[in-house]
Amino acid sequence: MTARAHDLAKELTNATWVKSSRSGTTGGNRVEVALHIRSIVAVRDSKSLHTSAVLIPRAAWSSFLTSMKNRTL
Repeated sequence: MTARAHDLAKELTNATWVKSSRSGTTGGNRVEVALHIRSIVAVRDSKSLHTSAVLIPRAAWSSFLTSMKNRTL
């Protein structure tokens, strides 16, 4: 494992994950996001914490959110 990969793994382990406001509270789909990791956004399914997070470049995440807000996606 490279030093950069090791640092990223450590950041993900220590990340603060926030549940999406659209996930609801009734046990349905739950998406969590960790925003404070260098130049990426990490996204995971909180019902499957043993699986890997999806790592998205921050610029792509920003474009995605803009598209969702504008309903252009």
